[in-house]
Amino acid sequence: MSVEFHKMQGAGNDFVVLDLRQRDFPIDEAIARQMADRHTGIGCDQVLVLRKPKDQEQLASFEIWNADGSRAEQCGNGVRCLGLYLQMNAEVSDAPFLLGGPAGVVKIEYLGHGQVQVDMGKPIFEADKVPVKLTRSTGWYSLEINRQDYPLGVVSMGNPHALLLVDDIAATDVMSLGESISAHPAFPNGCNAGFAQLVDRGNIHLRVFERGSGETLACGSGACAAMSILHKAKLVDATVKVTQAGGVLIIKWTGGMNSVTMVGPAIHVFKGCLT
Repeated sequence: MSVEFHKMQGAGNDFVVLDLRQRDFPIDEAIARQMADRHTGIGCDQVLVLRKPKDQEQLASFEIWNADGSRAEQCGNGVRCLGLYLQMNAEVSDAPFLLGGPAGVVKIEYLGHGQVQVDMGKPIFEADKVPVKLTRSTGWYSLEINRQDYPLGVVSMGNPHALLLVDDIAATDVMSLGESISAHPAFPNGCNAGFAQLVDRGNIHLRVFERGSGETLACGSGACAAMSILHKAKLVDATVKVTQAGGVLIIKWTGGMNSVTMVGPAIHVFKGCLT
């Protein structure tokens, strides 16, 4: 059995896109791991699968498989790539459209010149909904790792995120500390661990250790989570440029019950046939 795939990337966060709306192709944990392997497979951070829509208001639905074969609830960079794929496939115009994902419905708008805007929904700060089991003081949670306490901001963007402010992001051991935070029992479902360096009220630098994939060149939901946490703490303005190793995302959130919007690049790299 063979299937066409598309390799895509958004700010360096790379994906294998499978459009399975009109055909059957088996995908499970083992197959996702095989596709994602950068030595023996295609290579990617996540595998994105398009399925038939679950209701008439949606153009399609999608599912997300991490590089280790686990499932994910949300992927901001991946959603932008799906938006570009559908635009390339002449299924959408310049008007916004809806896709149904594991964490709910997302609204996408192709802005032209490879830029895509996504309504990521409202950030969820309630501890039991993230979920997180930690003690919070003055708006920050305290997490002990190797007898050292780390103050974390925590939020769900449809998937759980923790954020640590650092003075020098380049000198931060993201792999070791990120893995410890991501897999800590305080997060029953695990989490994406972000590390942010404040430049000014409109700019932050960010690195993210993604649950199930490790550190990636960019994380869209992680950028939204970081901006939401820092804006709620009154450390940044309502529009923030988030710079990651793979590129720049523009995140907007005015607070309260309003949605977070993200604008960033999406690029089609190549297509091929998987057997």
